Amino acid sequence: MKKFECPDFILGSEITQEQYDFFDNKGAIVFRNFLSREVVEQIISESQRVEKLWLDEGREKVNGIPLKFGKDESGNKMIQRFCFLSLYSEPLHQMLQNQRIKALLQLMKPFEGRISETEKDGLVFNHFLRTPNSTFSQMGWHTDSPRDLFLGHRIQPMFNVGIHLDECPMGNGGLRIIPGSHKQGFLKMMFGKKYFIDNNPDEREVGFDIHAGDLTVHNGRLWHRVQQSPNFGEKSRRRVMYIPIISGKYMPKNEESATPFYHRFTAKSHK
Repeated sequence: MKKFECPDFILGSEITQEQYDFFDNKGAIVFRNFLSREVVEQIISESQRVEKLWLDEGREKVNGIPLKFGKDESGNKMIQRFCFLSLYSEPLHQMLQNQRIKALLQLMKPFEGRISETEKDGLVFNHFLRTPNSTFSQMGWHTDSPRDLFLGHRIQPMFNVGIHLDECPMGNGGLRIIPGSHKQGFLKMMFGKKYFIDNNPDEREVGFDIHAGDLTVHNGRLWHRVQQSPNFGEKSRRRVMYIPIISGKYMPKNEESATPFYHRFTAKSHK
């Protein structure tokens, strides 16, 4: 397994030409030390607060999007995939107003992009944990773009911004991508792999050595997956937040929104 080779970019208030060119070529980029360890701990604490609130409420969906549940090492019920999390957390909402987050919109040039806090699935919080009763420890190959087709719309440019909250060296699983695959044609994007079912390694794929506080961005047309950790319990824990940068028609969701049917497929792959 090769490692994703990326300069130690730091995210400032503007995207540099070097950063733009690297992202355009590879379809992904890593910005180191976006958040301090103190802020990372605050975010984790905030996610635990919302998790307890939603479990106590018996909540199963947010704005039509199902939550994904599993069991921790002690057998207690836990939420393994949150959605629209920033709508229930003022600190996370404020984080998305950060000028450095807004600078990422420049990666979408020449298209006009926006941070989709109330669209798609909003701010997603994935909590990968491998236990005998976990339902969310890996994710099969997929691209993000076909969701537009499932909703009856033309595919629009979109990126996913990942904010990583745990140390995750490549050997502990985590994000895998096929660099440059965002430039593939429509047919390869739709039929190049079996969406969410195929977890097999690809000779072209690369992995990441991620540190808590790092920020990644990947193009929605890029083939990517999440490799299962070889470890169990605490050593396998991987928490990452994703916020989409999207374009096209503004389509906010609310508690009356219907559940997209493609969630039936993703539910089968998170094991």
